[in-house]
Amino acid sequence: MLLYGTFKAFTLPPVASADICENYRIVFFHVPAAISSFVAFTLTFIFSALFLRTENYRRDLQAVSSARFGFAMITAALISGSIWAKVAWGSYWNWDPRETFVLVLWFAYGAYFALRTSIEDYSTKARYSAIYSLFAFITVPLSYFSAKISVLHPMTSELKFDAERGMLLGIVIFAFILLYVAYFLVDSKVSEIEERVVGVNEHE
Repeated sequence: MLLYGTFKAFTLPPVASADICENYRIVFFHVPAAISSFVAFTLTFIFSALFLRTENYRRDLQAVSSARFGFAMITAALISGSIWAKVAWGSYWNWDPRETFVLVLWFAYGAYFALRTSIEDYSTKARYSAIYSLFAFITVPLSYFSAKISVLHPMTSELKFDAERGMLLGIVIFAFILLYVAYFLVDSKVSEIEERVVGVNEHE
């Protein structure tokens, strides 16, 4: 699905707009990256809450795996959005509310990983980072709804795509969600195995 989406995104004809006739193609990467990051951060919030309630360290590992994917995708969304902005608005960065709130989100989850790196004791690290992630999550709905007060950034629903382009965007969004699921299942399992190996080595 990703290969098909990429191929179609580059082979569809340009739209009838002097400003974004070719630049619109980046939407097929930018929007799915942003949406999948929001999904990943939402699951990070849920797994963190479950960890605090149950003290099941598997939930902490799942929260981290989900956050890793979300952070990679929101980084991709920031970069692709800047490319769009340069063509559409003449500058890579315009301090539009949507851009600003997404940047705040990026720093919030960057701090999440910095916090985990700074604490050596695993149980303390898991608890503190889970508590922090509950507060950091507020940046996700703020980033999403900031488009409503944005002067420049359009809402996803405002994209004037025909049926072919709209369907393609839906396919790529679904593909990114599946990519998240695949990454999450593999990364969380690998993290569990690593923690078990470390635990065994510490007791030898």
